[in-house]
Amino acid sequence: MSNELVEPDGATPLDPDEKEGLRFKHITTRGELDQLEQANIVEGMQWLKKQKNPDILIEGFTRDLHKRLFGQVWQWAGTFRKTEKNIGVDPIQIAIQLRQLLDDTHYWIEHKTYPPIELAARFHHKLVLIHPFPNGNGRHARIMADSILTKLMGAPAIDWAGGYKLEAMNERRDQYIAALRAADKHDFDKMFEFVGA
Repeated sequence: MSNELVEPDGATPLDPDEKEGLRFKHITTRGELDQLEQANIVEGMQWLKKQKNPDILIEGFTRDLHKRLFGQVWQWAGTFRKTEKNIGVDPIQIAIQLRQLLDDTHYWIEHKTYPPIELAARFHHKLVLIHPFPNGNGRHARIMADSILTKLMGAPAIDWAGGYKLEAMNERRDQYIAALRAADKHDFDKMFEFVGA
């Protein structure tokens, strides 16, 4: 993969070792990579749809879902990142903070702490903030949040894209990134507006 790939705003740059994990060495552009990843995500979503009563709120499911969504493209899919990024907790804190988020989410659901869509938005933000994987964290976190809604809470999924591709640079992505950055400062209003809460 070319080192000149232009990452969309808010995307996590890959280090050279992570780029070496690309299974298709002929990929040279962001567009080619996006197409490969999208095809893998479609297959991962088909797998997810077949899961009748998955235990979503455990580390194993979180990692397995990432591997199902990206494993045909990246050798390290489903493996926690080992490097510092422009976002995310220290790599040695990933498992601890993920466990806390999953436990918190279980509590929120059990005690009806938040309305479903607000709960999903909070979960999504925190999972992106932890940033467990080298790449694909936003897409993975959106799918995890939707799985919590649909499989655990009997609620509809969120229309994250709103008719756009969130992986591409556009107005909807700008709103999404702004909502995440505001939530980083404990202001969830933009995130709730973005998800339609």
